[in-house]
Amino acid sequence: MNMTLEEYKRMTRGQRSREAGEMFEEIIASSLDWHEARGILKADKTPEPMKPLQKPNKKGQFLACYTKKAQVDFCGTMQGGRAVRFEAKQTDTDRFERSRLTDKQMDDLREHEKLGALCFVLLCFGVQNFYRVPWNVWENMKAIYGRQYVKEADVAQYRIPCVAGVLKLLYGIASPSPEGGAT
Repeated sequence: MNMTLEEYKRMTRGQRSREAGEMFEEIIASSLDWHEARGILKADKTPEPMKPLQKPNKKGQFLACYTKKAQVDFCGTMQGGRAVRFEAKQTDTDRFERSRLTDKQMDDLREHEKLGALCFVLLCFGVQNFYRVPWNVWENMKAIYGRQYVKEADVAQYRIPCVAGVLKLLYGIASPSPEGGAT
């Protein structure tokens, strides 16, 4: 199969993007484990609802389809009882479009925030810069930034630390961890 240079570039970008997204998910998973072990936050990845279309093969693989539109990625509870809901997004570009969240995800975050939940969009630029953007900022980005996307400089004040592979998801929000230092 002969591939054009443009097809090759597109394929390579797609592969890099998938790998970066998987790395981001692994960082979040280990960070959630860290927070849970310290009694700071218990949150889980929301599985996408799907319906199997056939029985599993000998390897346990099966064909399935999604039964609902995408839901918010993570749901949990902070120490003290406050609910937490967030969507996580990664990019290798210089911006995040507001449309990266579905209407259903935005409705979910909006309604839970009205009820008192801590809601945010967790952004990852590349694989090393992380930002916890409050839901009300994400929702109102047109009014705040004059456009329907944010660049890294726009969200600089929402940067959260990643120390030894652990994202301090509640940095500046939760009380200090038992070891000292902010979560």
